[in-house]
Amino acid sequence: MPAPIDYFYSTRSIYAYFGAQRIIALARRAGRQLNHKPIDLSRVIPASGSLPFAQRSQRHLEHFFGREIALWSEYLDIPALVDPVHHYGDRALPSGFVIAARQQGADVDALHLAILTALWRDDRDVGDVEVLSQIAREAGLDPLPLREAALGEAVQAEFTRNTEEAVARGVFGSPTYFVDDEMFYGQDRLMMVERALRQPFRRPAAQEPAR
Repeated sequence: MPAPIDYFYSTRSIYAYFGAQRIIALARRAGRQLNHKPIDLSRVIPASGSLPFAQRSQRHLEHFFGREIALWSEYLDIPALVDPVHHYGDRALPSGFVIAARQQGADVDALHLAILTALWRDDRDVGDVEVLSQIAREAGLDPLPLREAALGEAVQAEFTRNTEEAVARGVFGSPTYFVDDEMFYGQDRLMMVERALRQPFRRPAAQEPAR
C-alpha cells in the first residue's frame, strides 16, 4: 500500500482552494490517500522565518492577495473573489470540521473542497457553525456529528499537532504536499507532485563525512 500524501493547508487559504480539486484528482489517479492536516498559519509562517502577513509591505499584499489571485483564477478557470469579506477569521472551527470528518471516516476530500469553495467563490462565513453545517450538508455529509466534535478536545488537539508537525517539517505555508517525504510548497508545484507520484526525484548525494 503506497504511503499517503501528507497535505498541510489552512482552511482559509486561497492557494489551497486553487489546488484542492487537482490534488484530490492526482491522489486518486495515483491510488494514494490524502492525509488532510489543517494547520494554523499564524504559527507556521513566523516559525518558518517568513514575515507574518500583517508585517509585509502593502505592495506585496496587493500583489499576492490581489493581482495573483486574479491571474490564477483566470489561468486555472476557477472562479475566485479577490477580497472576500470573510477571508480573515477563526481557523479552529472550519479546521475542526475537516479534522472531525477525517476522524469519523466521512468524505474529507469533498468537505475541505466545499469549505474552500464556499469562502473563495461564494464569500460565505466559514467561521459560523450554521454556515459550516449547511456546507457539510451540501457536500453530502451529516453535519451533526461534525459540529459536535469540531471544537472538542480530541479534534483541537489534532489541529495543534498538525501545526506543530508542520513547523517541525519545515512547512513554509499553505498548501504544502509531502510525497514520500519530499516536500512541495504551493499549488503551483502540483506538476512536480504529479511527477513525484509517477517517479521519485533524485535525492542529493550524501555529503562526505568531515575529515
